[in-house]
Amino acid sequence: MNVFQAAILGILQGLAEFLPISSSGHLELAQQMMGLTDNSQAMLLLSVLLHAGTLVAVVVVFWEDWWNILKNPFKSKTLGLLFIASLPALAAALLLDVDQLFGSGFLGIAFIITGLFLLLAEKLSKRGKHAAGKDQMDVKRALAMGAMQAVALMPGVSRSGSTLLGGVASGLSRKTAAKFSFMMSAPAIVGSLLMEGKDALESGAFDFLSANLIPIIVGVLLSAISGYLAIRYMLKLINKISFGWFALYVFILGAVVIVLQLTGVGGLPAISFPFMN
Repeated sequence: MNVFQAAILGILQGLAEFLPISSSGHLELAQQMMGLTDNSQAMLLLSVLLHAGTLVAVVVVFWEDWWNILKNPFKSKTLGLLFIASLPALAAALLLDVDQLFGSGFLGIAFIITGLFLLLAEKLSKRGKHAAGKDQMDVKRALAMGAMQAVALMPGVSRSGSTLLGGVASGLSRKTAAKFSFMMSAPAIVGSLLMEGKDALESGAFDFLSANLIPIIVGVLLSAISGYLAIRYMLKLINKISFGWFALYVFILGAVVIVLQLTGVGGLPAISFPFMN
């Protein structure tokens, strides 16, 4: 892997983690297109490290919130809600082998699913009681967003898009749902670092890390920078921009990926469905 490839992956990870277009899907697609598929464990380690870059972005943007949590962790309502919101995805990750269940050919379908989630979130945020939107998080809303985060364990489905739908559907305002969604990414990324990072290192991916240290540093740095910009962009424009534009983008991308899968062009894996691998 060279510096240019690492830079592309870092920028994609940072932008797609917080724009509702699926960072895992974009990373997988970019790796396929650039031929970076020879060592799956090395690519898993790289993905984990790039996610660590976006964790830095979350910490920097919301540093006041994290500082307030650290000052009084046992009295912090936000910390409790983040813990509750993390439980559904944690349970799903422990009980299900998601990658084995869905296989590597689910990518195009996953982009389409993300688009459907975004269209639904847009319609709900404009109708009835959802249009008013509440700015107060509670256990019910944290669980709703957590359940959708578990759904986003499907490879290629956007975590931020799914949790935004969960927040809006539970009655939250778009901005409050977006902020909590971004903060929810922190425990999710930490969990990924602990679980997947350990497996990757034990499988010998450390050799890949040491041999590609400079490109990886560049990728992680750009992941943090682009992630920071993506969070700022979404928080500033969340009430002005339509989720429909993001939906259109992932619909088109999903259709292109499905065509490539059906034709075999680009070396993408054939389309696969759950329980059919």
